[in-house]
Amino acid sequence: MTDIVQLDEYTFGKKQTCFGCGPHNPVGLRLRFDKHGGDKVVTRFVLGEGYDGPPGILHGGLQALVADELAGWTLVGLRGRIGLTTSLNVRYIRSLRLGQQVVGEGTISAEQAQSATVRVVLKQNGQIGCVARVCFILADGDKMEEILERGLPPGWRKFFDGVDDGTPVD
Repeated sequence: MTDIVQLDEYTFGKKQTCFGCGPHNPVGLRLRFDKHGGDKVVTRFVLGEGYDGPPGILHGGLQALVADELAGWTLVGLRGRIGLTTSLNVRYIRSLRLGQQVVGEGTISAEQAQSATVRVVLKQNGQIGCVARVCFILADGDKMEEILERGLPPGWRKFFDGVDDGTPVD
């Protein structure tokens, strides 16, 4: 039996407002993620009216957003790392309906010292709606600060250097 562990929604701080996963973003998706064993991260969600492209169909751009978010959490959940997306390729296979549960699964498909690729599949009723390939750069904390052109948010250094700097993340 596979161990399922819910990933901490406050991993990035109690006040973080990420559109995809921020627990305090009033207009965000507030996605939650579970680690399934050591090889997969899963999210489940239902979106309703207002998230459509064609009537009754989940907007393709939101599917891409969920794929990117799930891919990022796959790195966090399986490797304890944060990456920056360098490319996102989505292949839409069939429509995902609003008002019905969507299950997303993320797995790491390739890894090198400074990069990773995550495969994401979004399904509904057991049928694949889209498949995404998300590539990330994995930088150390100093390089990440350079890329972001600012200091790392409180408590984030642990993801880049493997060391918790002790900074409170409230």
